[in-house]
Amino acid sequence: MNMREYVRIQTGLLLRRLAIQVNRTARTGDADAIHDLRVAIRRLSRCLRVFAQFYPGHSWQKIRRRLSDLTEACGNVRDRDIAIGLLKKAGVPPTSPLVRQLDAERRAAGREMRRELLLWKERGFWRRWRLRLEL
Repeated sequence: MNMREYVRIQTGLLLRRLAIQVNRTARTGDADAIHDLRVAIRRLSRCLRVFAQFYPGHSWQKIRRRLSDLTEACGNVRDRDIAIGLLKKAGVPPTSPLVRQLDAERRAAGREMRRELLLWKERGFWRRWRLRLEL
């Protein structure tokens, strides 16, 4: 197997993993799903950057930008999950104004993230990216 074929296979696997995590996160929106989605995004993004020479033209750059947008949407939710968890560990009651505010922000960010994920699914990102990267 030559390097181009290896990159093609590995990129396809990472893209498939991303699609699975997009579906899971769109369905549940829970903290574990968001974490796993962020890991899938990071791995695919690194793969695209490291093996850029094996993809046609600059096809990988636009995909990395879209991944960055999704990372930000996930981060908006994840940051609040972490903050709420830290406050809970510190003994701050869930009824405190700060925790309630963070929870409301988390719900709003979660709705926005899930809307974005549903758009990704509707637009068939997985098929389009496979074609663009010639997988």
